Amino acid sequence: MRYRPTCLGYLRTDVSGVGQLWDQAQIRKVAERLGYDFADMVVYDPRFGRPPLARLRAQVTRLAAEAVVVPSVEHFVGGVIPGELVRRVDVVTVSPEGVTSGR
Repeated sequence: MRYRPTCLGYLRTDVSGVGQLWDQAQIRKVAERLGYDFADMVVYDPRFGRPPLARLRAQVTRLAAEAVVVPSVEHFVGGVIPGELVRRVDVVTVSPEGVTSGR
């Protein structure tokens, strides 16, 4: 059996809007093409008042994920990938496609 690194998808409902299902499909497509084992889609909705990355951090730890795939950097506060996230996992953006790695 071949090992494939685990990844999560992450998006914000307020950024994706009506394109949320499209964004989710693109996240899965990029994850598959890059050879990741897609484990979970973390969807953040700011209406619930939780910290934006709370569930994502918990899932990264619980699933021992090696990457997070997002539609774009706009899905992070201020359009900036959080340093604490990059120190733990690679962050792959769908558009423009790229990988940010600090590990």
